[in-house]
Amino acid sequence: MVEAATKKIFAGPRIRRLRRELGLSQSQMAAALAFSTSYLNLVERNQRPVSAQFLLRLAEVYDVELTSFAGTDEARAFADLSEVLADPMFKSIGLSRGEMQDMADAAPKAVEAFTLLYKSFEQARHNAKEISSQFAEREGGEVDSIFPVDEVRDYIHDRKNYFPELDEAAETLHDELGLSRDDAFMVLSGRLDEEHGIRVRIMPHEVMPETLRHFDLHRRQLLVSEMLDAPARVFQLAFQLGMLELRPMIQRLGDMHSWQTEEARRLVRISLANYFAGALLMPYGRFLRDAKTLRYDIEHLGRRFGTSFEQVCHRLTTLQRPGERGVPFFFIRVDKAGNVSKRFSAGRFHFSRFGGTCPLWNVHDTFANSGRIATQIIQMPDDTTYFSVARTVRRVGAVYGQPDQQLAIGLGCDIAYARELIYATGHDLETLDATPVGPNCRLCERPACPQRANPPLTRNLVLDERSRGISAYRFSQE
Repeated sequence: MVEAATKKIFAGPRIRRLRRELGLSQSQMAAALAFSTSYLNLVERNQRPVSAQFLLRLAEVYDVELTSFAGTDEARAFADLSEVLADPMFKSIGLSRGEMQDMADAAPKAVEAFTLLYKSFEQARHNAKEISSQFAEREGGEVDSIFPVDEVRDYIHDRKNYFPELDEAAETLHDELGLSRDDAFMVLSGRLDEEHGIRVRIMPHEVMPETLRHFDLHRRQLLVSEMLDAPARVFQLAFQLGMLELRPMIQRLGDMHSWQTEEARRLVRISLANYFAGALLMPYGRFLRDAKTLRYDIEHLGRRFGTSFEQVCHRLTTLQRPGERGVPFFFIRVDKAGNVSKRFSAGRFHFSRFGGTCPLWNVHDTFANSGRIATQIIQMPDDTTYFSVARTVRRVGAVYGQPDQQLAIGLGCDIAYARELIYATGHDLETLDATPVGPNCRLCERPACPQRANPPLTRNLVLDERSRGISAYRFSQE
């Protein structure tokens, strides 16, 4: 049995919060659950693990999701808090990992508020540096802000990358249109024409050298670049259909959050329309059934639904319908320089908010083996272990003489789900020969890493003129 699958669950702070939210005493909750008060007391103080019977009874009596006790919120809070407190400004405080874990377990929402405050500070600090740099190089000029992107990412993450209203609307429209991979472009073009008076035109690269899709409202035309392949063209039509037919729903979903900038408000509408487009081409029920039947074979799913590798990977992270869930995947997209341009998670993978990814994760190695799938078992510093699949993709066709736009896609899940994936065939899931990785170099405290690019912010450097280690940076373990 895989270690992660048999790991004991200590959920005391979560159960205590639930009890207090319900306004119950320990004796009242214990009586309702048919357990002793002493047992509940030990569970709340994390002196006893939670039994399966206790969790099932808790879900039955109080109508709560069992997944809410999997520790996802606390794990994310601990990862966020660790990253924030790694800033040198907090060094003098000397907060231990145990104290940070206690904070994350007891008050994940308070940690979220603290992280939001730090992120605002970090953005202001970043902008100040950028503005100084801009003025040093030239007079005037504006600085692009990355804050709206992070704000929208957090909004999607908080919703577990799942929007049931969009999924239901997409399934309804898919059935109404009788959509299939063979005639998707023709059917969606017809819908845009008949219902909205919009004509779809494929445009030469010379006419649209820097644009992939353009909606000409005045001429009622949707212009799509010839440089896009068939799955990308169909996706652009589905996106435009979502912007036209689901605008009120997309607007309402976007307005559920108090955005700090207008840019974020617009960006979330684009993100939600993209979500709808994927759901329209890969309707929830059928896609989940086929994904399970094919054991999450990404390329096979792409051929069945007429969608790209990236589109399938992204869709797999959204299968979180209660009672009809898929494997909780995480997804990341990086370029050759390691810049992260997209990340989603239905699980609890430790994404770095303020940096790149670990070079030991083979998602970076795929650039040397373009188009080939690479698999890997990776383990984070807190011993959480994941199974990952990675491959490069080309999002847009390149004209001869111009650089190719190549990106790497990483898709993964907790090791407990690995047996459900066809890619785990041949891997030893018992001994778990995992590659040790970290969130990024500045947050990773693994010693003697040959790929280390920066020293960890949480440790003091040890400098010795007489000796040189595997890593250029040695640091104390205290």
